[in-house]
Amino acid sequence: MVAPSSLINNGDRTMRKTVGIFVVMFALALAAYGQNSPTPPLITVSGQAEVRVQPDEVVFTLGVESVNKDMMAAKQRTDDAVRQVLSIAKANNIKPEDVQTSYISVQPKYNTDDLEYGQRPTVKREFVGYQVSKTIAVTLRDISRFDSLLSDVLKAGVTRLSNVEFRDSKIRQHKDQARAMAIKAAQEKARLLASQIGQSIGPAYSIAESGVVPYSPANVSQNRIDTFVGGASDSENAIAPGTISVSAQVTVSFRLMN
Repeated sequence: MVAPSSLINNGDRTMRKTVGIFVVMFALALAAYGQNSPTPPLITVSGQAEVRVQPDEVVFTLGVESVNKDMMAAKQRTDDAVRQVLSIAKANNIKPEDVQTSYISVQPKYNTDDLEYGQRPTVKREFVGYQVSKTIAVTLRDISRFDSLLSDVLKAGVTRLSNVEFRDSKIRQHKDQARAMAIKAAQEKARLLASQIGQSIGPAYSIAESGVVPYSPANVSQNRIDTFVGGASDSENAIAPGTISVSAQVTVSFRLMN
C-alpha cells in the first residue's frame, strides 16, 4: 500500500511539471505572435544636413634630404636641418608631442634617377652620392601662425612640403550637431508629406544613419595640398584654409497616425 505522503509528493511534482510546460508554451506563443505581428503603417524619409566650420589646426609633413658621396656627411647635414626645424617648433611653443620624425631613408643616388625611363639608356649612369632623407610631421594648433612658421622652416633647409591637412579638433561635436539637424530635417519632411494625405506622424519606428565613416585623421582632413618646395616665399597669406564640411544623413521611419 502506497503512503498518502508519497501520493501528495508525486502529485506536486506532476503539477509543477505541467505548469512549467504551460509557461514555456505560452512564452513561445507570445514570441511567435511578436514575430508575425503586422508592421504598423509607416512613412520612411531621409534627412540630410551639413555644418561648415573653420579649421582650427593644421597638420603638415616636412621633408629634409641631403646628397653627398660621403654617407656620414649627408647624414650630418640632414640631421642639422632637422635639429633646426625642431628648434623653430620649440620657439613657436609647439609641444614636443606635436612634432614627430616619422621616416628615415638612406639610399644611393644616380644621375639617371630623375630622368624619364625612356631617356635613361642614352645617359651614362654615374653615382652621385648617398641620399639621406627624413620627414617631420608637425601639428600646429594656431593656424594663424602657419605662414610665418612655414617660412622659418623652409629657410632651415626643408626641401619638401607635403600632405598639408587643415582639421577641426571638435569634429565629434560638429558631427553630432549635423546628426541632430538631419533628424530634424527628416521629421519636418515626414510631417509635411503626411499632412498632404490628411494624416500626422507618431513616434519614430526606426532610425538608421547612412554613410557612417569611422573617425580618423584621414576622415577629418580637408583642403589637402601636396607640393614640392623650391624655395622660401615671403608672401603673406599664401595658404587659404577655407572651411570644412561636416555632414550627416539619416533614414527614419515614423508611424502614421489618422
